[in-house]
Amino acid sequence: MGEKLLYKPGGGGDFNIWMGFPGNHSFALSSPGYLWLCKMIDEMDGVNLERFCTDRQPKNAPNLVGFSFTFDNDFLTIFEMLQKNKLALKADERATLVFAGGPVVTTNPMPYVDFFDFFIIGDGEDVIEKIVEICRQGVNDKENTLKTLSELEGVFVPKYPKPVKKLTSRLEHCVYTPILSDEAFFANTFIVELSRGCANRCAFCIASYINLPLRCAPFDELMKTVEFGLKHTDKIALLGAQVSAHPRFMDILRYIDKRGAKMSISSLRVDAIEPEVVQILARAGQKSVTLAIEAGTDRLRKRINKNLTDEQILQAVQICRDNGLSGIKFYAMLGLPGETQEDIEGFLTLAKKMRNVSFGFSTFVPKPHTPFQSCNRAEVKELEDKINYLKKEFHKLGIKTSFSSPKWDYWQSVLSRGDSDLGEFLVEVYKNGGKLGAFNAAAKKYNIGSPNLTDNLPWDFIQMPPGKEFLKSEFKRLLQEAD
Repeated sequence: MGEKLLYKPGGGGDFNIWMGFPGNHSFALSSPGYLWLCKMIDEMDGVNLERFCTDRQPKNAPNLVGFSFTFDNDFLTIFEMLQKNKLALKADERATLVFAGGPVVTTNPMPYVDFFDFFIIGDGEDVIEKIVEICRQGVNDKENTLKTLSELEGVFVPKYPKPVKKLTSRLEHCVYTPILSDEAFFANTFIVELSRGCANRCAFCIASYINLPLRCAPFDELMKTVEFGLKHTDKIALLGAQVSAHPRFMDILRYIDKRGAKMSISSLRVDAIEPEVVQILARAGQKSVTLAIEAGTDRLRKRINKNLTDEQILQAVQICRDNGLSGIKFYAMLGLPGETQEDIEGFLTLAKKMRNVSFGFSTFVPKPHTPFQSCNRAEVKELEDKINYLKKEFHKLGIKTSFSSPKWDYWQSVLSRGDSDLGEFLVEVYKNGGKLGAFNAAAKKYNIGSPNLTDNLPWDFIQMPPGKEFLKSEFKRLLQEAD
């Protein structure tokens, strides 16, 4: 099948734009946010868009290059893609403008200011066409182009620093997968964004806080979009950090169910598990579900603002079992602030009351713009001891587990809360292969470690609701309520 465009490209031109995805083509084709911006650019007259990734190279010399920056370690792949296409890593060594957008740089672009000429802070769909037009008009005048870009709301130009207000789209339209392909990771699947953000605001959760307020796509627009997708495929996937928060969630499920389409949802909140929801998903072909419980006890879940009880979790599992979903995976975290051995034992207590489930664990990484942004992270050795203990105990119960690497998570925490002094460190890590050894060696060379945060944070110039003072008060509230 190859690729099927669900839109009409605009007229060709001589202004060449590369849009980069730091991964392979299969994953790029299953990334609706990245593809949506590509669609918007490709529909413009006078521009020539080329998508490129680790296994797909562009052909024409670029006038503008953009990157999706979703994960902290993406910088390694982005650097590789720049050099492979004969573009200098550092902005002041290039004539071509290179920018980035996505969760990593929306929360804290400071570690990367040496490498990108500008950043999109927040939802890019409201500003991408203006950016392209400004760059097209100033194609041979880099300095004036950057000055003009710095005046746009939601655009941060390191050369002209100033406070930047995060862009927040009203989501009056539906974002969906504008390209279908059998080569996509989710092959021939029409992904529709139901909502953006999450009203529950778990204290560690960057996806919740940087996307406030919770917004839901209009129901009528969603139905039109689903019908449009069903003309091209019978696979529908519903996207959103909190899809069940859509005020017409059940109506959406029932509509797709009546159309007889295959349907999937990446995850559901435990308190959104109801018999009819599970029955519809099972009929639509979904066989498993991921439930995020985060912590092992009611006390610690309350502390992180994940207000779920063991009783609710067990009830949700029973509903899934009774109504056709056989595969249940729990997502949880280790090393959350205030975690005790009792909280670790809580996972095992839960597991003993269930059968045929699996657990996936990551370790807590403090993130900017969350109530836990200034929290210390547990030592690697302490986390490894907890992991080894749980591996042994879960094995006794016959329950499968997976764990993220505390050592890699440590470096994620350094990158996510870093400042502009990380530039040479990042280059050193990249040049030496990007493995853990490269991080450790570069850290010794440039004296890089866990950030020593004060009240002045590197990302304070980004104006983002609910604001710094609220985050401080929320942190205090959660500590007091959990004690």
